[in-house]
Amino acid sequence: MRIDTYTKVVLTVIALLLAVIALRLGTNPAPVLAGVSANDLYIEPGVYMLRSPDGMRQQLGKVAVDLRTGIVWGFPTGSNDPYPVSTMASAPAVSTPYQLGRFDLKSLDR
Repeated sequence: MRIDTYTKVVLTVIALLLAVIALRLGTNPAPVLAGVSANDLYIEPGVYMLRSPDGMRQQLGKVAVDLRTGIVWGFPTGSNDPYPVSTMASAPAVSTPYQLGRFDLKSLDR
């Protein structure tokens, strides 16, 4: 079986193009974003007892932190469920958050 010139040229071009792709990825890798959501909101796993800063509210709910501002929000669920539940209504329940506190993210040494 004899390999002609056309086959050699095509295989050489393919090998060169693959080498160009490999070198380009090695010298200029794509940036990686690890665990950053589109709105920079971190939701703590689990359900916690939420206490409002004024002491007027205390209920179970989820804790969320806005990673841009450091504001800590509480989303009341009313139970140990990880989402708001209303057994009386047929429509899905909506949890309105309230501010629990704030982390001073600007004071961190970056």
